[in-house]
Amino acid sequence: MIIAIDGPAGAGKSTVARLLADKLGFAYLDTGALYRASALKAKRMNLSFEESPEIRTMMSEIDIRFEGDRVYLDGEDVSEEIRTPQVSHLASVISAIPSVRELLLPLQRRVGHAQNTVADGRDMGTVVFPDAENKIFLDASLKERARRRFLELLQKGEKNSSEKEVAQEIKIRDERDSSRVAAPLRRAVDAVYINTDKLNIDKVLEKMLEYIVL
Repeated sequence: MIIAIDGPAGAGKSTVARLLADKLGFAYLDTGALYRASALKAKRMNLSFEESPEIRTMMSEIDIRFEGDRVYLDGEDVSEEIRTPQVSHLASVISAIPSVRELLLPLQRRVGHAQNTVADGRDMGTVVFPDAENKIFLDASLKERARRRFLELLQKGEKNSSEKEVAQEIKIRDERDSSRVAAPLRRAVDAVYINTDKLNIDKVLEKMLEYIVL
């Protein structure tokens, strides 16, 4: 069984998806980590973040694996490095490259269909798992998403950005995710819509469980 969770940056997808997977005893597919790891490799190789033979070659040779909560890129644990603000930005950029999405698609499907899975991302219910038994679209206002992301950065010791700057970065990412040619961010027609503005994590999880059919 696949539970597909989509939504914009800062809507709480990853946090609630992990909790949901734990509660149901499902595997968790962190698709964001795939794009982050791909972006990190492209950065290390000094590649241009646009469609090119070099990007396609890199993606055809890349090795990304998950072991619990750890993410390995070509055998190296990059779990912390892929969560930096710079790599987060680059992940958004590289995710708009058609060949990157094309070459990561089989991996996501293979991992997801291997067992009961909760998968979160931008195109889980529309492109990666269009036949998923349960689809949920999590959303929140730009102001609330910026507040959450700003607090998250502060907790990680990142103090170089203001909440206003974080909001601007999220707005740019929203526009990029929604307007890209390859698998743009949008709500699947059969996805349940949940606005998380006034809900804490427990309430979001509770609401999701009301809609999920096992």
